Amino acid sequence: MGKKRIILAVTGASGSVYAASLVKALGGRDDIELHVIISDAARKVLALETKLAPEVLTSGAHAVHDIGNIAAPPASGSWQHNGMIICPCSMASLSAVATGFGHNLIHRAADVALKERKKLVIVPRETPLSSIHLENMLRATQAGAVILPACPGFYHGPETIEDLADQLAGKILDQLDIPHDLYQRWGE
Repeated sequence: MGKKRIILAVTGASGSVYAASLVKALGGRDDIELHVIISDAARKVLALETKLAPEVLTSGAHAVHDIGNIAAPPASGSWQHNGMIICPCSMASLSAVATGFGHNLIHRAADVALKERKKLVIVPRETPLSSIHLENMLRATQAGAVILPACPGFYHGPETIEDLADQLAGKILDQLDIPHDLYQRWGE
């Protein structure tokens, strides 16, 4: 594969601005082939939380896969990719990933990423966390996922919500070894 093939799954958790920042950073790049899966709840949350157009989650994507299509390429271990991001990740989706419950394409693609030992970055967006949430995060981590909570830093001097979202998106891209200039790193 010449380009890095990345899957971005967007669930119905609060924080669709993080997904929008990721799409902006990954979509339309010459070195990235972006595949997007969006849950129905994610579309509703985007409309409730922002004034952004729905296309903000798909612009520049190589492909947008229907969440109900469990025959889509990301559902197969023979389809090669370089990593998957679930951002934001609802607690229901975290539970499905942690227990191997492949109810839809997001859950199935995450299960495939784990079994194929591909990088899976899960960005939970919930607070406070119950012991069930924490146990599911531990279970997913033990299976090979990276849990990267939606906790933006402030050391880069953010001035807007977009600055905060970009910094978190940059931290996610760091996990997949994808170069970016989304925020100024500490000490640079």
